[in-house]
Amino acid sequence: MGTGALILSAGESSRFGGQPKALLSIGPMSAVRRMAALCDALELDPVLVVVGPHSAPISHELRGLNAETVDSPRWFEGRTASIQSGLWAMPPDHDVLFWPVDHPFVLRSTIDALLRARDRDLIGVWFVPTFEDRGGHPVLWRPAVRPDIFDLRADAPLRSLLPEFGPQVLRVPVDDPGVVANVDTPEEYREALRDWEMRGGV
Repeated sequence: MGTGALILSAGESSRFGGQPKALLSIGPMSAVRRMAALCDALELDPVLVVVGPHSAPISHELRGLNAETVDSPRWFEGRTASIQSGLWAMPPDHDVLFWPVDHPFVLRSTIDALLRARDRDLIGVWFVPTFEDRGGHPVLWRPAVRPDIFDLRADAPLRSLLPEFGPQVLRVPVDDPGVVANVDTPEEYREALRDWEMRGGV
């Protein structure tokens, strides 16, 4: 058994005018490169980046890193369809750090906290970071959640599964506003970037 990373970057970024959110600058790196490099530094393996209409520029951005791209042929059907494409490529016995590219400001310490919580809790199957009592991303899954994710409709939200797992969903408090900084618009990106830089830009 091991732990892999699943970075979701398969959308068309319509609210950014078609500019891939994966290529937004986060300090000296693009969002997707920073995320993949962090996962590699934490020895997550494999590091899979799910791509859709912006496959070529994202693949180019990952050059030289220990990361692979996975095409999502059904990306237009809904976000969950792309998650399912990525999970099919992940070894079935691996835990999975699921990290959407619209949360690119997450600190390494948050991922460390999720991994430690997983190691301490043998009952939990879904680990959610929280900042000021708000749940965010990335999340960590055990293999037990996969059948339920595969059973979801392509456009069904993942959070619809949380009640089913009940006490097996563990909330992990972290001092990291990046877990709730959902970068869906240019304004949200600029605000989150300012906050990240003010906190040291780690």
